[in-house]
Amino acid sequence: MVSASSSWVILGSVPRVTAADADLPPGADLSLALPPPPRVALLTIPPRIFPGRTASDNYPSIVAADPTGLLLLHADQGRATGPTVIHTPHHKEFAWRSFVAGYFVLDATTASALPLPKPELIMHLGHLGLISSPGGGGHYMVVELQPILGRQEGTLLRFSSDVGEWVSKGIHIPLPFRMLAPNGVVSYYGRLWWVDLSWCLLTCDPFQDAPVLRAVPLPPGKVLKCREGWGLLDKYRCVRVSGGKLRFLDMYRNRDSRGSAQISVWTLADPDTTEWTLEYEAAFTEIWDDASYKATGLPRKIPVLGLIHPTNPDVVYFFLDEHLLGVDVRARKVVECEVYELVAPPSEHVATRFIHAWQLPRALCSGSASAKETEDGVNEELQQLHL
Repeated sequence: MVSASSSWVILGSVPRVTAADADLPPGADLSLALPPPPRVALLTIPPRIFPGRTASDNYPSIVAADPTGLLLLHADQGRATGPTVIHTPHHKEFAWRSFVAGYFVLDATTASALPLPKPELIMHLGHLGLISSPGGGGHYMVVELQPILGRQEGTLLRFSSDVGEWVSKGIHIPLPFRMLAPNGVVSYYGRLWWVDLSWCLLTCDPFQDAPVLRAVPLPPGKVLKCREGWGLLDKYRCVRVSGGKLRFLDMYRNRDSRGSAQISVWTLADPDTTEWTLEYEAAFTEIWDDASYKATGLPRKIPVLGLIHPTNPDVVYFFLDEHLLGVDVRARKVVECEVYELVAPPSEHVATRFIHAWQLPRALCSGSASAKETEDGVNEELQQLHL
């Protein structure tokens, strides 16, 4: 079995919302329950951050989780009662949106929440990322790539904690015309990486005065037609960081020479190149046939992709029925299995975007009796951190 570690958690994207602001400790904007993997850690926020009721079309969600302890939260502020009007030198829009936009940067180490100004400027949270400053000091940047439909250019909308306001800058998109799928943004190697699970990655250093986007195609044979698999791909593909490298995991219509469904894990060999290396792949029949899988009592059914272990790229987590399953894919063995608890969504709608592999800052994984590490790993006691 893979030993639990307090250095990281599987963080559910959708937080709990308390019944009243006073349900959190005085002065706190959040609390965290941090059990070790494969159990799911949950964030709790008060109604002053998310004043609505959680529903299928309106729920708060964690967009990004940074190892410094920062979380980027999308939390709309209730139903809109009028049109959204945007008037800036780079963006003019008059539109009807169902909800009043709200975005917050949470600091889990201080239990504080900073509302981002002019949240109506953000067009799609699937193109929104968070990256900590290379200079440290708690500084960060929130960035959205806003492609212009039908053109090879767009806008880089940046909010720097140093500046305290949004700054827009035009940017060239080095791709032939095709609509980008907004499958999330990854922070890696001092850059942000915009992910289109059907096509490519776009990357740049947003801290540069004049950022330049570079395109990284998916591995050979993995590029799909425009809009193919949209709405489904993040059940069967993801791009995440593991073992200090960028990894592409693929289950979508992925079969071996015998026609068996399989998972493949690719590594971007060098962040400055476009070359992917196939690390390993395994058919699910091989995993099902192992005694470790049979011991779980779970059916021989294709699971939904969850995430990859942030430090051990051999271990991949899957959703299957009500369980979160950790599999050493290279060894074809189940190493962890636990019934998971998420605030949302129902099990038939789970996908990679509903959990994050969050590597914790030292302040959240030391100094607590319930997080005391032993030679055998971390004890199984649930950590309830009311920060």
